[in-house]
Amino acid sequence: MPRFSKQTLVPRLTPVEPPYDPETAQALRALGPPLALFRIFARRPERAEGIRQWGRYYMSRRSALSLRHRELVIDRTTARCGAEYEWGIHIALFADKVGLDAEQIRSLVTGTPDDACWTEPADRAVIRAVDGLYGAGDLADDQWQELIAAVGSEAAVDLLLVCGWYHAISFVARALRLPPEPGTPAFSDYRRPRPNERDSEDALTDATGQTPVL
Repeated sequence: MPRFSKQTLVPRLTPVEPPYDPETAQALRALGPPLALFRIFARRPERAEGIRQWGRYYMSRRSALSLRHRELVIDRTTARCGAEYEWGIHIALFADKVGLDAEQIRSLVTGTPDDACWTEPADRAVIRAVDGLYGAGDLADDQWQELIAAVGSEAAVDLLLVCGWYHAISFVARALRLPPEPGTPAFSDYRRPRPNERDSEDALTDATGQTPVL
């Protein structure tokens, strides 16, 4: 699970900055808001275009995985990988849209699929599958059968791919030391409260006004 630590991150690579050449500008427009991660990808516009093509399916409603389950996969994967940068973006942009409350967000960071906040068996199955893939790089027969029963075989395939992709995104965000985007939450905002500690939640803010493809 992620460690709750405050640190100043200095990116190991410099994202592209305006003014952009036409090819870079086109690549960034296709990816979405000018997040630091996208501006890293756009250092090579060909790479940015390849990533955009991937996102056209998996970040759309054409995916066999529902929007809520997609976000459960992404949030749990990035949390398990300690990728606070990418986790914070998705919580800020999608948590309200898919109906995640504060206790469920907290559970995705520090809890388990058996936490009381998860009342839908399908949600539990999705989170359990992500945990299995993170821990073993595989799903046991009972995990696989639970997942198939919950979301169906085609959505299960998409889950495997989304989970794997967000391991890759987590590696990039962490290894490049990307600092949080403005207005995105931190893991520490959703730590488990200590006994008698007052639980306060900051409102999530969509600082970009656009929906990214990742």
